[in-house]
Amino acid sequence: MNKIIIAIDGYSATGKSTLAKGLSKKLNYIYIDSGAMYRSIALYALKNNLTHPHINRPTLIQSLKTLDIQFVFNPATYSSETLLNGENIEKDIRTPLVSDVVSKISSIKEIRQFLVEKQKEYGKNRGIVMDGRDIGTNVFPDAELKVFVITDMDIRVKRRLDELHSKGIYVTEEEVKKNLEERDDMDIHRKENPLVQAKDAIVIDTTDLDKEQQLEYALKLIDDLKLLKDH
Repeated sequence: MNKIIIAIDGYSATGKSTLAKGLSKKLNYIYIDSGAMYRSIALYALKNNLTHPHINRPTLIQSLKTLDIQFVFNPATYSSETLLNGENIEKDIRTPLVSDVVSKISSIKEIRQFLVEKQKEYGKNRGIVMDGRDIGTNVFPDAELKVFVITDMDIRVKRRLDELHSKGIYVTEEEVKKNLEERDDMDIHRKENPLVQAKDAIVIDTTDLDKEQQLEYALKLIDDLKLLKDH
């Protein structure tokens, strides 16, 4: 059976990661959270005082060669977790503090180039699901399936609040909405590979779909398009 690349793009808190994880589990594919890669660098910058009063680009770019980002499977939670230089940072990279700076970090050309090369390496043997902002437009423009996920803002806020609360992180609804709106604006308007819908991407609106329905819809797409059939 063919192995394909599935690229899932969209705004924050639309359900991209949930859908990607579900597909990777169902298809026995590798799941790569590209957002976690940018968050890892954002966390490194915060811990090393490279973000105030402005991001110290020269030092941060120089530090990239010392950073080793890996994903490991946690059998207890049946999910992928992020390691930075061997340290599990999965919870640390999901905090509002990291969310506040990650779009600024991801707009830096040299950082995007560094991580895009790593992401392309992951896809050499295909059989992966990757979610992010520019996966179908920049990282894997030849992906067999490209999906662009959209969701109503109120639903996005609720999902992000639920996600943070489940991790023991408590913020207000207003704080979450403000962060999402700011990230949307930065992702859309950044110079380096901004968030846009690939011309051949299929739009999935997850506003009224639970995670099981989202997964069922995507699997039907794969089946209808005969993407896993040998040619």
